[in-house]
Amino acid sequence: MSKRDYYEVLGVDRNVDKAGIKKAFRRLARQYHPDANKEEGAAQKFQEINEANEVLSDPQKRAAYDRYGHAAFENGSSGPGGGFGGAGFDVADIFEEFLNGFAGGGRSRSRNGPRKGSDLRYDLRIDFMDSIFGATKDIEVDKPAVCEDCSGSGAQPGTTPVTCSDCSGTGEVRRVQNSILGQYVNVTTCATCRGQGKRILEHCKTCTGQGQVVKTSKLKIKIPAGANNETPVMLQGQGAPGVNGGPAGNLYVVLQVKPHEHFERRGDDIYISMNINVAQAALGDEITIPVVDGEETLKIPPGTQPGARFSLRARGVPRLRHSGRGDHHTIIQVSIPKKLTDEQEELFMQLGEKLGSASVAKRDRGFFEGLRDTLEDWFGI
Repeated sequence: MSKRDYYEVLGVDRNVDKAGIKKAFRRLARQYHPDANKEEGAAQKFQEINEANEVLSDPQKRAAYDRYGHAAFENGSSGPGGGFGGAGFDVADIFEEFLNGFAGGGRSRSRNGPRKGSDLRYDLRIDFMDSIFGATKDIEVDKPAVCEDCSGSGAQPGTTPVTCSDCSGTGEVRRVQNSILGQYVNVTTCATCRGQGKRILEHCKTCTGQGQVVKTSKLKIKIPAGANNETPVMLQGQGAPGVNGGPAGNLYVVLQVKPHEHFERRGDDIYISMNINVAQAALGDEITIPVVDGEETLKIPPGTQPGARFSLRARGVPRLRHSGRGDHHTIIQVSIPKKLTDEQEELFMQLGEKLGSASVAKRDRGFFEGLRDTLEDWFGI
């Protein structure tokens, strides 16, 4: 199982400052410390929290993690320059052995067995319309790849790694310790071989013994119709290479959608604001409005008020992973002239006298016909 995102582990935003990380860690550490929490899984949870804090509280490690994810720290590396592959230090294993040790032993998972590579993230900025109807894009991603010169062994071609004498090739150092509750086995990563079980006598000059190098990969990604901000698109097997023959991780392309000049998306619905003049609002009209897939004719009824909304069914965004589409909503705004000519001012004064100070409760056909003729001369509708 791949590791959880460190920010998610601490329950903080990616933009959190160092003080926020410290506060979140202290709160969670008190809750899950094995001395205070005896529930099943509390020890593993505490170690996960501790590991996340160790990385995010260190500016250099945090910068490396933000760029490369968990791959930045596998194989004992403290940053992206140290490589990506190898056997990562899994602190949860210590607690697994700690808890099993009280029972007089326990089974530990092999550090030298095949393990899946880390998942990677790539942010892709796309146009608004591509998010609505989908598209295929070519991207270039800098990501870890197996060193071709040493085939991932980390050893200089022509040389062979030897079994580590300190851990006898297990990658672990086991020590029996006594406590007030009895004996338990403390299992730590072998410091000599960094959990690999083998020692490299002469490092590969290409990858400096890491077994992996960073390469630029050209990939195609299919953006699904209806995608939105932060929609992840998974490219299976395009993450960091696996360890000891394990499968590669996945690459998650996270979409960032550019805003549109006119359209606003809310869920699967599209909203647009349209300006009409007072004559169109009072007398009604037919106007042409843009929709995401073209244009439509919208009938404005007489007496339309500012802020009125008119909806077109199934003319919005295709529903992601579902059939059908959202709706298109047009919000009417009535433009009031800021400057009037003498003739226009006279017409408004006449109109004001006819309308009076109170709203017209009953429509008079003769009045509206006269009003239409006057406003047609003014606005040309």
